[in-house]
Amino acid sequence: MSAPSAPGALRRAVAETAGGLPGSFWWLWTSTLVNRLGGFVVTFLALYLTAGRGYSATFAGLVASLYGLGCAVAAVVGGVLADRVGRRPTLLGAQLGTAVCTVLLGLAEGRAEIAVAALLLGLTSNASRPATSAIMADLVPPQDRVRAFSLNYWAINIGFGVSAAVAGLVAAHGYLLLFLADAAATLLCALVVFAKVPETRPRAGAGPAAAAGGSAAGGPGPGNGTGLGRVLADGPFMALVGLTFLVALVAQQGSTTLAVDMGAAGLSSTQYGLVIGLNGLLIVLLQIPVTRLVEGRSRAALLVVGALLTGWGFGLTAFAHGAAAYALTVAVWTVGEIVQAPTSMALVAEMSPAEARGRYQGVYSLSWSAASFAAPAAGGFLLDRAGGGAVWGACAVLGTAAAAGYALLVRGRRAQDPGPVPEPVQPVREVQEALGAAPAVAGEAAAAGTAAAAGTAVG
Repeated sequence: MSAPSAPGALRRAVAETAGGLPGSFWWLWTSTLVNRLGGFVVTFLALYLTAGRGYSATFAGLVASLYGLGCAVAAVVGGVLADRVGRRPTLLGAQLGTAVCTVLLGLAEGRAEIAVAALLLGLTSNASRPATSAIMADLVPPQDRVRAFSLNYWAINIGFGVSAAVAGLVAAHGYLLLFLADAAATLLCALVVFAKVPETRPRAGAGPAAAAGGSAAGGPGPGNGTGLGRVLADGPFMALVGLTFLVALVAQQGSTTLAVDMGAAGLSSTQYGLVIGLNGLLIVLLQIPVTRLVEGRSRAALLVVGALLTGWGFGLTAFAHGAAAYALTVAVWTVGEIVQAPTSMALVAEMSPAEARGRYQGVYSLSWSAASFAAPAAGGFLLDRAGGGAVWGACAVLGTAAAAGYALLVRGRRAQDPGPVPEPVQPVREVQEALGAAPAVAGEAAAAGTAAAAGTAVG
C-alpha cells in the first residue's frame, strides 16, 4: 500500500483539527482574531508609561494594577450578565465600551486621568471574556471543546503575534495611533458579533441541566439556576481557580515587568515588540500540533507540566541580557502556556452547569483578572526595590508551587479524569445510516456521559 501523499496528509490533519465545528463558532473565532490583531494597548501599556511618558516602573505597575482591578470586577459582573441578560448583549456592550475607553486612555494626560481611564478599560474589556467562553461552551459539544478552545487560543495569538511586532514599529513614531487602531479593531469585532453570532443562553427550564440548578436569589429565573454562592462553594473548582491564579501571577509579568526589565537593559520598544511577539508566533506554529500530540493524556499531568514550564521559563529571565536570550526565555514559557491554557479552559467548561457557564467562566477569569491587578504592582515594586533577579526567582517559585498544587489536587481523583470521547467506528456509522438514525446520536450520548463524569473531575 502506497504511503499517503503530503497534501493528502495535510488535508486530513486540517480536517481533524478544524472540521465538524459549528459555523457560529467560526464567526466568533473571526471576531476574536480581528480584536487581537488590533490589541496593542495592554501589551505596550507599561512601556508607553515608562519610555513614552517618563513615569516610574512603580507608577506603571500601579496603572496596570488598576486595569487589573477593573478586569477582576468585570469578570464576575460579566459572567452574571452573560447568564441573566444574555451572552450576545453582554459581549456587544463590553466591546463598544472597550473601544470608547481605549481612546480615552490614549488621550489622558495627568496621572489621575490615566489611572481612571485604565480602570474603566479593565472594567469594559474583561466583561467580554465570560460571555465569549460561555458561547463557545454552548455551541461546541463536550468532545470537541479542547480543540475549540485551542483554536480560539490560536486566533488570540495569531493576532497577538502580529500586533506586537507591528505595534513596536508604530510606537517608534508615536503611541496615540496604537490606541486609535485598537479601538477601531474592537468596533469591527463588535460588528462581526452583531451580524453573525447568535444568542446561545439556555432558556429557563430547557433541559436537565437547567432544571437541576437552584437560584441564588431564592427563585427560578432565566440563567439563574446556579448562583455565585454555589459557584464559590464548589471546592474542586475554586482550587483550580486558586492554582490558576498562581500561574497567572507569573504569566502577567510578560506584558508588564518584562517590558520594563528589557527597557532597563537597553533594548528598544521595537526589540521588545519582536521578542514578545515571539510568544504569539510560537503559539501560532505549535498550538495545533501540540494539542494533537497531547490529546487523550491526563489533564493533571498537562497542568503540572504547563505550570513548571511557565514558572521556570520566566525564572530563566534572570540570566538574560540581550534580545536573543530574552527570546529564548519567552520560547520556554510559551510552551508552558500552550499546554496549560486550553486544558484548563476546557476543564472549566466541563465542570460548569449549562445554565451557569457565564458565572463559572467569570469566576475562572477572575483568577487572571486578580493576577493582572496584583502582578504588575508586585512586579514593579520588587523590580525597583530588589532587582530583576528577585522578580524572576519568585516566578520560578510560584510556578513550582502551582505544579505541586495541581498534583495534590488530583491525587485520588485520577479515575475520574475524563479521557477523549471515542468516535463511533465506521461500521457503526454505516449501520446507523442504514437504519435511518443520525450518526451523531451515538457521539452525543457518549459526550453526555463524559460531561456527567467530568462534572466533578479536576485532573
